[in-house]
Amino acid sequence: MPRTPKRRPVTALRAVALFGGALVFLFPFYYMFVGSLQAEPDTSPAGAFPTSGLTLDNYRDINARVDLLGSLVNSGIFTGGVIACTVVFGVLAGYALARLRFRGRGTLFALVLLVQVIPFQLLLIPLYVLIVRGYGLADSYLGMILPFAINTTAVFVFRQFFLQLPDELFAAARVDGAGELRVLWSVALPLVRPALLTVVLLTFIGPWNEFLWPFLVTKQADMQPLAVSLANYISNVAARAANPYGAVLAGACVLAAPAVGLFLAFQKHFVSTDIGSGVKG
Repeated sequence: MPRTPKRRPVTALRAVALFGGALVFLFPFYYMFVGSLQAEPDTSPAGAFPTSGLTLDNYRDINARVDLLGSLVNSGIFTGGVIACTVVFGVLAGYALARLRFRGRGTLFALVLLVQVIPFQLLLIPLYVLIVRGYGLADSYLGMILPFAINTTAVFVFRQFFLQLPDELFAAARVDGAGELRVLWSVALPLVRPALLTVVLLTFIGPWNEFLWPFLVTKQADMQPLAVSLANYISNVAARAANPYGAVLAGACVLAAPAVGLFLAFQKHFVSTDIGSGVKG
């Protein structure tokens, strides 16, 4: 039906409000990028709209002192390992809690929820003693990945998605002689693709920006992820740079770029779902 004249002003005001909110949200990213290109630091309001003096020297300076490529590789390996473990263990645990019948399932799920309220900082000392001193995994990718290998939030997300799937699909697969792993791989996983992408995106932010744990377990500069390398640069080297302010913003841009790009590429999958396509009638 065509829009009535009364609704047009409301729609226009809504569009203006959304556009203004988007500008407010994007302005910090814009200011960070512009500041990373300035030859001279300018923290005044006019510095947000420079007309000249833009350069890539800040990126060259921080790359000469930090090795951005090596730190990005370390961050990628650390984050990729955490995501892989989170998805594998999350899918298996979520499927078991949602679709398998065994004694103590409700209690186990309650414990999973209880773990979410325990701050990670509370576990730092026992984890450090266990992983670094007990297993000798200091300055290693495995030592960085292990504390984040199982994510209770991912288990909860997968469990809720598996519960929403129609029981008829699983019954039909079992009638055809499929085992539980076959049912999980061929029936359940294709239908929870939105959950997989959601878990990957939500998990990515944590290890990619993680500072405290990698800082504790890595002492060699060539093993440190980008967040730790940038923190060391800010505390030890930035004061001697030609434009410390711009160099720090340049490093922040490099750290933020993969996360922003990932969300922009896969944002539509947050709302998409293929659950209904598995059932006819």
